[in-house]
Amino acid sequence: MVPIIVCGGDEAGRGAILGPLVISLVSIKKSSLSRLSEAGVRDSKLLSPKKRGTLYNTIKKIAADVRVDCIFPSEINDAMKNGISLNELEAVHFARLFDTIDQDISAVYLDSPDVIAEKFGIRFNMSSSKPTKVVGAKAIKVTEGKKTRIIAEHKADSRYPVVSAASIIAKVTRDHEVKKLERTLGITIGSGYPSDDTTIDAIKENMENALLFENTRKYWRTMDRIKQTRLTSF
Repeated sequence: MVPIIVCGGDEAGRGAILGPLVISLVSIKKSSLSRLSEAGVRDSKLLSPKKRGTLYNTIKKIAADVRVDCIFPSEINDAMKNGISLNELEAVHFARLFDTIDQDISAVYLDSPDVIAEKFGIRFNMSSSKPTKVVGAKAIKVTEGKKTRIIAEHKADSRYPVVSAASIIAKVTRDHEVKKLERTLGITIGSGYPSDDTTIDAIKENMENALLFENTRKYWRTMDRIKQTRLTSF
């Protein structure tokens, strides 16, 4: 009997001003889902960095497939400049990542950033080359044959262990990318989020650093405030 495989998708770094937005898809046999809960897998935001690191390795062992993609600030900036929303960009990347999976996936559970949760599933559906069907919404794209069910919900990372697993993979990967950027720059940049004073100070004090600016989301409101603060300080 062919095992039923389900997939969960989530991101890390969506609201950051510095560093990439990281997305992950974790595929797992339905019969192995209980192993995620037993291992303590849950929404990455509820876990310590040490626990996330441990679970990262555990998930890799349990999962049938783990995929990761980094959406760097340069692409986010280009998209926003051309009127493409972050929701659209993220859905396209999720769909492309899904299309690289070789296994036959029964269902994909996505943590939706759209106000209307199903809309993110529709964006995904329209961008994927595989036959998919969005649960809870009438998909525009018509495809033949067996379809993968797409379930896009708010707070899916706390409802479905497979999405929680993806959130952990994405978070650990993003933290690694931020540390790598920090070493390359030779500057302490903190977490990369607007709420982090270390991050904001790093940007304020290094505006002329081309590499740092290249890894900054130029069209965030936080960036406008930083520029305005610099102008009024002179």
